[in-house]
Amino acid sequence: MNDQIKSEEQRFGFVAVAGAPNAGKSTLINTLVGAKVSIVSPKVQTTRTRVLGIAMHENAQIVFVDTPGIFQPSQKNKLEKAIVSAAWEGVAEAETLIFMVDLSKKSDKADQYILDYLKDNKPKKTILVLNKIDKSTREKMMEVTKKLNDQFDFDATFMISALKKNGVKDLMKYLAEQTPKGIWHYPEDHISDMPMRLMAAEITREKLFNKLHQELPYNLTVETDEWEQFDNGDIKISQTIYVARDTHKKIVLGKGGDMIRHVGQSARAELCDMLETNVHLKTFVKVRENWIDDPERYAPWGLDPKASA
Repeated sequence: MNDQIKSEEQRFGFVAVAGAPNAGKSTLINTLVGAKVSIVSPKVQTTRTRVLGIAMHENAQIVFVDTPGIFQPSQKNKLEKAIVSAAWEGVAEAETLIFMVDLSKKSDKADQYILDYLKDNKPKKTILVLNKIDKSTREKMMEVTKKLNDQFDFDATFMISALKKNGVKDLMKYLAEQTPKGIWHYPEDHISDMPMRLMAAEITREKLFNKLHQELPYNLTVETDEWEQFDNGDIKISQTIYVARDTHKKIVLGKGGDMIRHVGQSARAELCDMLETNVHLKTFVKVRENWIDDPERYAPWGLDPKASA
């Protein structure tokens, strides 16, 4: 059907999705795109860089920018400042902003922090999306809707469950209708601009977060060191997991290497499905005490280690 759409009928635009950490931004974008382009974890601050997910709806091609969760960064933490700076850049670059709020939580300081910023830096179009309606009451939905709309002039308000896909179709239809006219910038089957080397590293990082839960702080990172494709289509991937302390390394490895083995198997299975080929994944764990202060560790994510947020 899309092959028949003439260039003058096409629509193209950028939509940034911003909100407090763990508001459900990555889940929403994965749902809208129809495939996984951003990692999802119950832990906050999972997304570290801007992720572009590309979705098609009738004559519109929409590029969704999944921004890292926005919060008031510590002035002493370079990684936090770089993450928040990247999020604000993603907001500034889009024609439309989705401000996403988690209805299952009490009033969040991060939500107010974002709202105060938007009052002085309003994007062209700003949409309020209240997520996790399945975990809220109608009374709370109405209360939060009124409270936020009294503070800011949103162009529209939607109530959804990104995980259960409730209300997502209506949101997508609205976004497509609001997308400005313009020629599509990507092939129709393109779902993300994230390099596969980075996506592979992000998948392993997601498995680490989901498996370790509260055992390990956020100061770990994963990098893809080697990517080799063989004549038969198989892919060999080598990755390094950097941690800050020897005690963290022991946690990642687990007793007898059980933890890293389980994480590797889980990551490999997902990569096989995603790449539709056999993947040989090797993971190594290294201690690098000051990796957060190393500019080279920021480069794969496109983060600025000198950002002031």
